[in-house]
Amino acid sequence: MANILVVDDELGIRDLLSEILNDEGHQVELAENAAQARAARSRTRPDLVLLDIWMPDTDGVTLLKEWSSSGLLSMPVIMMSGHATIDTAVEATKIGAMAFLEKPITLQKLLKAVEQGLTKTAARKPTALNHATVHSVDLTVEAVMTGGTLPVPIDLGPQATQSFLLEKPLRDARDEFEKAYFEFHLAKEGGSMTRVAEKTGLERTHLYRKLKQLGVDLTRGKRAG
Repeated sequence: MANILVVDDELGIRDLLSEILNDEGHQVELAENAAQARAARSRTRPDLVLLDIWMPDTDGVTLLKEWSSSGLLSMPVIMMSGHATIDTAVEATKIGAMAFLEKPITLQKLLKAVEQGLTKTAARKPTALNHATVHSVDLTVEAVMTGGTLPVPIDLGPQATQSFLLEKPLRDARDEFEKAYFEFHLAKEGGSMTRVAEKTGLERTHLYRKLKQLGVDLTRGKRAG
């Protein structure tokens, strides 16, 4: 789980990005102008910033320059705009922005840019391997042989191929299949309701109701922080 700062003067954009990123398991801080963004940058030390270019007080490019010149651009910044020119996007990239997203932002482009940004953040952080506890997801054979701790058994979660007892009433058999179906897709998509809704073709509200009705544990597939 990462700490992501979303800076945009449009309430609808902030709410939408917050919902998607929260759904992906991230912690989201919101700011509607540069003043709030400065305070949030100082308070939370975000792993990544989504920064709108056109804002009423100080525009995003100016704020980016400010962070860069004062040594505060220690995190990847993804610029966003629906009206920016190519020159503006190039300028932002030269200052230090890692990517530019044009509004309206598609789900696929957003998640890809965020994933790439967080990969950069992770690559910057030094990793010391010793006898202290090492997360099993990061543990390799080489790590174990050079002093890392042995991995704990990993719950592989629901599998793609399962068996069902057909000597049941149709409704019970159908519910059992649907529960296994949704648990599989939740595990596969890391607990992301947005992706599961897209994958299964169901509207999110309907999907939530369906999962609740089937007794599906919505926390099981969530990515660990």
